[in-house]
Amino acid sequence: MTDAAGAPGVITPGLASQHTLTPGQVAAMFNVNPKTVARWASSGLLGSIRTPGGHRRFRESDVVELLNRRTH
Repeated sequence: MTDAAGAPGVITPGLASQHTLTPGQVAAMFNVNPKTVARWASSGLLGSIRTPGGHRRFRESDVVELLNRRTH
């Protein structure tokens, strides 16, 4: 994402909706393997929610916050 001048834009957590993302979606955003995303969740780097079926889901705002920290 860039602004009108071509500078990198920052998506604030407030701008992100409260949708949840799968490990695969998060992995694609960071260009990593979904297992890496699971390790981030296990280590506490990225918070996750468990579905009733036991699958991990990630709040979009948390993912955007981590993405902004890692790219700046």
